[in-house]
Amino acid sequence: MSSFDELQAVIRRGAQARQAEVQACEGFLTLLYHALRAASGPGLPLNNVSMDPAPDPQEVLRPAPLGSWHAARYRLGLCEVLVRVRRVDGAFRGEYGLGEGFRVDDVTDERVLRLARQLLRDVIKMYGGAQEDGAHLN
Repeated sequence: MSSFDELQAVIRRGAQARQAEVQACEGFLTLLYHALRAASGPGLPLNNVSMDPAPDPQEVLRPAPLGSWHAARYRLGLCEVLVRVRRVDGAFRGEYGLGEGFRVDDVTDERVLRLARQLLRDVIKMYGGAQEDGAHLN
């Protein structure tokens, strides 16, 4: 068997696990989108949110190996933020903005909503606004 045939066999064997991981990460990104739509409130006014799945700009292999990042661009009013997420030891680990990160072990509506509100606060800070001053993204 040639090296090329071995590589194809390895890729095929891992396809099911990769597909499950892709579905889990894309599902988490969709949950975050819905949480961002619901996250506006006192100090976090947001009129429009949209999500575009995006290829991870740092991914260099296709298909992506297990443990790879999955990404989406969220439009939050007048700005956009790229969120990257991957599975690590059964939890979702993610990054967004200028080096902000998160880890979600228990995926509940309340936990994802808290993450969405934190993401909004962090994006406001990145743009130099202060939540107390009524800064917002639109």
